[in-house]
Amino acid sequence: MKTGTSVQTSEKQRAFEKEALPHTELLYNYALRMTNNPEDANDLLQETFLKAYRFWDKYEQGTNIRAWLFRIMKNSYINRYRKETKEPQSVAYEEVEGFFSSIRHESVPPNDLQENVLGNLLDDDVASAVADLPEDFRTVVILCDIESLSYEEIAEFVDIPLGTVRSRLHRGRKLLRDRLMEYAKKRGYVPRD
Repeated sequence: MKTGTSVQTSEKQRAFEKEALPHTELLYNYALRMTNNPEDANDLLQETFLKAYRFWDKYEQGTNIRAWLFRIMKNSYINRYRKETKEPQSVAYEEVEGFFSSIRHESVPPNDLQENVLGNLLDDDVASAVADLPEDFRTVVILCDIESLSYEEIAEFVDIPLGTVRSRLHRGRKLLRDRLMEYAKKRGYVPRD
C-alpha cells in the first residue's frame, strides 16, 4: 500500500510529465540559440527541468506553462553567466602541457571534418546577424520569428508589456533587415540597385 507522500510524488511526477515535458524541443532550441553550444544547451535544459520539477508546487495549474518554463530557463542562464564572469578562468596543466608540445612552426590546415564540411555548406550571415542583435531585440525576435510564440507569451516570458514586445520586435526586425540587405542582394532575394 502506498503512503501519502509516495502518492503525492507520483501525482506530481505525472502532472509534470504531462504539462512540462511536451515543451522540451522548444526549450532546447531556445537554449541552443542562447548558448551556441549543444552541450551547454543540454545542461541548461536539464537545469531548467530540475528547477521546474523542484518548484512544481509554485506553478499555478492552467496558466501559461511555456512562459513559466522560459522564465526559469532565462533566469538560470543569467545566473550561470554572472557566475562565469565572476570566476577566474581555470586551465588544466595537462592542456597547457599538451598545447606547448603540439606547437609547430609551419601552418597546419584545420583537421576538424565537421568544420570543413559544414563550414562550406552553411551560410553564417543570418545566424551572426541574429546573434549580433542587442539582447533585448534578439530574445524577442528569436521567440517570435523562430520559436513562433505569441506576443502574449513573449510578454509573459520576458516580463515586459505587450506594447514593448511589439516595439522590440519591430526594431529588431528592422535591424536585421538593414544588416542582411547585402546578403539578400548577393543571393538574389532582392534586386540589385
